[in-house]
Amino acid sequence: MDTLCTYEGDVHSIIFQNADNGYTVLRLLTDEAEVVTLVGCIPCVAPGEHLIANGTMETHPQHGEQMKVVELERRLPEEEDEIYAYLASGVCKGLGPATARRIVDRFGVESLDVIEREPEKLRLLKGFTPKKAQDISKAFCLQMGLRRLMAFLATYQLSPLLAMELRRRYGDNALAVVQANPYLLSMEDLGVAFASADEMAMAMGMEEDSAHRMEAAVLFELRHNEQNGHSFLPKDKLLQATCQLLNCDLLPVEQALERLIAQGSIRCEQVANVEGCYLRRLWEAEVTACARMLALAQSDAYKSPHAERALEKIEAEQGLTYAPLQREAVRLAAQKGVVVLTGGPGTGKTTSVRGIVALFQSMGLDMLLCAPTGRAAKRMSELTGMEAQTIHRMLGMNWNEALRQTTFTKNEQEPLEAHAVIVDEVSMVDLTLFSALLRALRPGTRLVLVGDHDQLPSVGAGNVLSDLIRSGKIDTVVLREVFRQAEQSAIIRNAHQVNLGNPPDFASNQGDYFFLCRRDAQRAVDTVAELCQTRLPDKMGIPMDQIQVLTATRKGPTGTIALNRTLQALLNPPQKEKLEKHWGEQVFRVGDRVMQTKNNYDVIWEKEDGTVGTGMFNGDIGKIIDMDTGGEWVELQFDDRTAVYTADLLSHLDLAYAQTVHKAQGSEYRAVVLVAMPAAQSLLVRGVLYTALTRARELLVVVGDDVVLRAMAANERRQRRYSGLRWRLAHGEDETT
Repeated sequence: MDTLCTYEGDVHSIIFQNADNGYTVLRLLTDEAEVVTLVGCIPCVAPGEHLIANGTMETHPQHGEQMKVVELERRLPEEEDEIYAYLASGVCKGLGPATARRIVDRFGVESLDVIEREPEKLRLLKGFTPKKAQDISKAFCLQMGLRRLMAFLATYQLSPLLAMELRRRYGDNALAVVQANPYLLSMEDLGVAFASADEMAMAMGMEEDSAHRMEAAVLFELRHNEQNGHSFLPKDKLLQATCQLLNCDLLPVEQALERLIAQGSIRCEQVANVEGCYLRRLWEAEVTACARMLALAQSDAYKSPHAERALEKIEAEQGLTYAPLQREAVRLAAQKGVVVLTGGPGTGKTTSVRGIVALFQSMGLDMLLCAPTGRAAKRMSELTGMEAQTIHRMLGMNWNEALRQTTFTKNEQEPLEAHAVIVDEVSMVDLTLFSALLRALRPGTRLVLVGDHDQLPSVGAGNVLSDLIRSGKIDTVVLREVFRQAEQSAIIRNAHQVNLGNPPDFASNQGDYFFLCRRDAQRAVDTVAELCQTRLPDKMGIPMDQIQVLTATRKGPTGTIALNRTLQALLNPPQKEKLEKHWGEQVFRVGDRVMQTKNNYDVIWEKEDGTVGTGMFNGDIGKIIDMDTGGEWVELQFDDRTAVYTADLLSHLDLAYAQTVHKAQGSEYRAVVLVAMPAAQSLLVRGVLYTALTRARELLVVVGDDVVLRAMAANERRQRRYSGLRWRLAHGEDETT
């Protein structure tokens, strides 16, 4: 584990500084006359400043030893020569060496105070107009505001990066805004836990029963449970959870909830037999999705009298005969506004979708094909022969800085130009995205939704596919028959066995499925490493970059963190000529397989044909193809797109030699090595095992404990999600806002 060390001294020179995110490389002249390189978020730093830096030492392949700053104390220069060096460095717009010399010669050690508090005195100097004096003072005060904000946050062990983000959002008033209500740090998407904001507020003397505290806690509980998949919480559970969080009585929490309802931040209404409390945007998404689905499903504008004849022609052209349920799916797509097509692997979903595409083409309909992830869209393109794209790109996703949320250019005012839309992997689509998709459809658009309802539900709030099917209001075709050709695959046979509650086969190791029993964690890790490094590439002819390791958990000896560290060392070891960048406890190296772990709407990417776009999304898989020698930027390849990340964006990346099953949803890999070892009970469930098995296209190797696998197959427990979409659809609610 890295050991913290401390250096104190004056900034000698700035090697690199990114004004947007504060990332800095500087030389520090220590009090012992040693020159040390510091790297980290140190915005607005300039020669002459005095720093006390705590951090960890790391060795850069090109630049040698340097300290990565973890904690920092800063002090403005106090001596005349230090003040001159500071001002002459260009730290303040409008100030150069000559102007700095005139100021310091006149005002000496009081120069900085004069610039900040008494700029009118600058007019005494030759060449200073009133405007120039004010401009210099204003630029200096902007920096001082940021420095004070950083110093304030540092007392609560909060990152300088947070200060940069607060400054972007709230401008010069950022410090005053945070001091007035520290809880906004947990209420906004700033990555600050409620406990940290609460600790700050209590230290500042805020009352335990303050309105800010109570309201922030209620909103925190709803946002926290949104991350667990809930569209709403029953009122009694919300109140109970908030009281437990704050260790307080019920009355002030009830009063806070009533205020939030009155303000419109929370919507509370009866859903089935509970009183549901929604964040307003989730309530609007659910109500809108219900109304628009019913409007599409109940329209009578879809009658196609020639569908049967067209079907027969398609069968003749494709040289096949559809099974009864496949034929039903294609026929319904021609005659209904909305059709849900679901089924497990090998049941003919792809053949049915191809038939629907061919039928729509024969009807002269303009179609759009889409899926939640880039990999799923790419696979859809390969299987249908038509271009498919992510739902986000199809809708023209943007990030609205003012609203701090995703917006789409395609909506009611500017709908999609399509007669029909086919969506694959719908089990991954959350309520918010589904509502946005429906808003972008013109009245009369045909909608075909395809997915496997036995897979894990979406990461975001809602239970869309399951709610649609169980509502009884949407025409649904469930494909159950496994076709003979698919039955030859042991992967598919085992997936269906697991879905029935039976464990996968432990005895038959042949064809496309193998089970290697390992009950010891280290033996399991060693086996996985051997499979990826030599056995599968050498004996099965599958390259390392086409093998994906999956596991249920991030933590523990067989979690993704430990597995990625092991696999990186074996599959992409350090080499003298290979550039690498240390970031936190991770090392990113040219050649590494990485995953985007957060939606980032501002990243600019480019394709080989010159197409330029923005946005990388949680779950996107890429490869590091280059980085600069200073470690300030990293170039990544995401399928057919390349993007350049500045160093601060490395916090949005994780190594991806091993992934959790949840992260692998919607993706398919040529070969999967599944690690099945003890983990948290909430992860050892049938849905996780079934989803993992169905990620493999050609080869599946299960490494692990047969006892764990038996327990997973038998554990049908699914986390209950509070979602009102099914109830609204069943009761035919109209859209009201």
